[in-house]
Amino acid sequence: MTGNAHGMRGSWVTLLAAGTLLAGCSAQGTDNGLSRQSSSPSAGTSPRASASSSPASGQSPSAGASAASSVFTPDASLVPRTSKDGRRLAGSVVLAPAGWGRGFVAQTPAESAPGTWAVLNEDCRWQREKLPRGVLASTSRYSRLPAGQGKGVVKVTAVATVHASVLGADEQLSTTLEEVLRCPAQRPRSDERITGLMSLGTPFGAREQEYADDSVLEAGDYVGSGGAVQPYRWMVARLGTVVVAVSVTGAKGNTAQELEQLGSKALAQMLTRIGQRLKGK
Repeated sequence: MTGNAHGMRGSWVTLLAAGTLLAGCSAQGTDNGLSRQSSSPSAGTSPRASASSSPASGQSPSAGASAASSVFTPDASLVPRTSKDGRRLAGSVVLAPAGWGRGFVAQTPAESAPGTWAVLNEDCRWQREKLPRGVLASTSRYSRLPAGQGKGVVKVTAVATVHASVLGADEQLSTTLEEVLRCPAQRPRSDERITGLMSLGTPFGAREQEYADDSVLEAGDYVGSGGAVQPYRWMVARLGTVVVAVSVTGAKGNTAQELEQLGSKALAQMLTRIGQRLKGK
């Protein structure tokens, strides 16, 4: 896992540079991409709409994927089966402020409420809801880098979600792609907007992606209460039953490349932690 971190960062930057490719992929999809989430999901599924295909690849890794098509094969005895085990893993994987780098501090609140996860509702607003059946745990931590040296505040989020099955984790990635089709403009909070969202899904083995079983990148613009437009990135990756994600929002003086590097480095750290905790001796 550690050896893949450098290549992973390069892959994100390359994909972001391919703006026309990103825009083309975000315009594709199936009819399921426009369907609404279910309030009563079945076991092992996301509480949002699901689909069997990814816009970028035609098909996401399935629950029956062989070891040869996966970047990492965990020790089955270490894979979480209970909510308690899921919470323990999520808490040890998701980054605290210090994990982002020097100078980062906690936001208020610093962490999501236990037993909940973020859901994009029918009005394209993000809200916390109770974990559905099939999701063992989900932890989000919120950090920021205060303004200084001519640069504005950078706000970041790190998320780790542990599913009861590979299928459930895989469907979360599919849903992430679909949400951009349904909601290219979203509201994280009442005074915040994310606009112009585009997404690109890259499963293991596609375009030399060898750091995760599946991955999704979203790019757009963030507009806060001040009205200034700022670059926004949402990066998601899956290893087995665990999905990790980071969001990065910049301000004046922060380049898109700097934000991309910050996000990809953070995501690589969390993927490495998953490998360390689930790999047998």
